[in-house]
Amino acid sequence: MGIVYTAEVESSGDGRTGRVRSSDGLLDARLTSPKEVGGAGDATNPEQLFAAGWAACFHSALRLSARESGVSLRDDVVTAHVALNKGEGGFFLSAAIAVELPGLRPEEAERLAAQAHGRCPYSKAVHGNIEVLVTVKV
Repeated sequence: MGIVYTAEVESSGDGRTGRVRSSDGLLDARLTSPKEVGGAGDATNPEQLFAAGWAACFHSALRLSARESGVSLRDDVVTAHVALNKGEGGFFLSAAIAVELPGLRPEEAERLAAQAHGRCPYSKAVHGNIEVLVTVKV
């Protein structure tokens, strides 16, 4: 199987205080660094964009895992936290994925979250590269 879709996004300006635009025009956002790292904090930033994509992708994988298991989800929420850290080697990312699955038994919710983490392309992309904590709340 080959490529099924390629997103193309151009960054202009000076990266963190510039602009990103997708080739189809659906994404067009101004960027700025968060106040916590000396920026204005009045526009989105790369960490928010990464967290948004990961949360949506993980949620889709979670829903697929539930469907395949015959589990009906209701009021489910996935929140991605992407942290920008600074260490001896410079800046690096870490992440936490919070999964809310009200009404499910804890072991069932944990199983579905683990399955989603194993099949989500974002989770696969960062596996072994950054620290990721997945938590589940029922």
